[in-house]
Amino acid sequence: MGRAAETLGTTQGFLRAIGEHRLITPLRSAGGDRRYSRYQLRIAARARELVDQGTPIEAACRILILEDQLAEAQHVNAAYRRAAASASPTAAA
Repeated sequence: MGRAAETLGTTQGFLRAIGEHRLITPLRSAGGDRRYSRYQLRIAARARELVDQGTPIEAACRILILEDQLAEAQHVNAAYRRAAASASPTAAA
């Protein structure tokens, strides 16, 4: 956790806080140390940017969660549209 905080230029407390708000859930080593993926570090960096801009940490976490959910929904919607387009009779003509 210390190395992750240092990499992001933040504190361990910040990483704990975004974990408490369920923005990221790090894996644990056999010794109990938190292990962050590169993706989680990118999310944490984005949260830090929002907090540095004056957004409360709770709001920053919620914004990032909603952005992630929106991106997933858009991905699923695009897949449905592709499937519907390939199944329509006019697509085969």
